[in-house]
Amino acid sequence: MSEKVIYVMFDCDGILKDGAKMLVSKGVKISDTFSPFPIHGIDPIIGVKNTRLGIMSFLYGLTGLTLATLGMRFFMIKDWPMNIGGKPNFSYFENLLAFVPISFEFTVLCAAHGMAITYFLRNKTLPGMPAQNPDPRTTDDKFVIEIRTAENSMDEKELDKLIKKTGYIEIDKKTI
Repeated sequence: MSEKVIYVMFDCDGILKDGAKMLVSKGVKISDTFSPFPIHGIDPIIGVKNTRLGIMSFLYGLTGLTLATLGMRFFMIKDWPMNIGGKPNFSYFENLLAFVPISFEFTVLCAAHGMAITYFLRNKTLPGMPAQNPDPRTTDDKFVIEIRTAENSMDEKELDKLIKKTGYIEIDKKTI
């Protein structure tokens, strides 16, 4: 059986939010929204869960801190000990304050790069990946709600009646 996808286009983010609230209150499951900028407050309306990107950032930062600590200990204490500023070169803990800037910078480097790569992979937006934008106007000044008929229990005629009450400007139906 083929699945239908309904794309409902709006001129204003406020009208989209109001339409989404009305549709969700009537039991319609909204798959996604597309907009030229973030619509604050739309995630809880359409049921998008909070991201775990912060947890991953912490883990990437912890990895960076561990690698920086192990690397500094190996390079500066074990492999090639140097007397810098009269500090003893035989103990990592006696030199710990001198290593704070390097530890901080490498932690931030690993957290930022890991978070960015994870973000691109999860959103499938790495270069070379096909775009999933239903209408190019959503990158300029239009807003779109995506409704999949397979995710909703009501038939298409009921969906059309509810959608007509949202204040949309254009509707597009595609069969996948």
